[in-house]
Amino acid sequence: MEDNERLEFLGDAVLDAIVADLVYKKFPNRKEGFMTNTRSKIVQRESLNRIALKMGLDRMIVSSGKVCSHNNYMYGNAFEALIGAIYLDRGYEKCCEYVQEQIIEKYVPLEKIIHREMNFKSNLIEWSQKNKLEVIFDLIETFTDKEGSPVFQTSVSLMGTSLGIGIGYTKKESQQAASKAAIQRIRKDKDIRNLISDLKTRLYGKNDSSLHDLPETDEETSF
Repeated sequence: MEDNERLEFLGDAVLDAIVADLVYKKFPNRKEGFMTNTRSKIVQRESLNRIALKMGLDRMIVSSGKVCSHNNYMYGNAFEALIGAIYLDRGYEKCCEYVQEQIIEKYVPLEKIIHREMNFKSNLIEWSQKNKLEVIFDLIETFTDKEGSPVFQTSVSLMGTSLGIGIGYTKKESQQAASKAAIQRIRKDKDIRNLISDLKTRLYGKNDSSLHDLPETDEETSF
């Protein structure tokens, strides 16, 4: 049996174009950064996996691979292959219509996800810059899981104070996890906020108890 890799490649590109098209028309007054972020939230691997499961594509897949693997995006890949097949069979307009009516309207609550931030590292860095503080990411260690896949552990510190540790299967993923943990700690831990305020006072020679624009986080980034 042939695999779906070529269809996945095509479907990935077509889906990117269609979602960009739909977001562009849905939000006529928004800037490029907003549209890029919204598209990314929809087409990220975890989102496509969830869409595929809601559609029932998992019941149609024949595979010799391990579906339970940590980074298995088999269902999302199958969804991309489906989009590629629809594009080849019916063309761009019909494919776009299918994504709009059968995917976006049914499985992707746009008004909900546009308010959901997923780039925790960027949020944390932007917040630290506004407060004239420096955050540093350090790779603590790299090891392998029981399946032999590399695992990265990253810590994030603020002016020498450890704020969070994250683990992921890529450096970027571990940094995002560490950033999310740090943001949650800043928002929920009064002792940490007091420590940061004291640090700002020592650095800038004035009593500054304010923390500007606390970074946002969500307990759940799925939709």
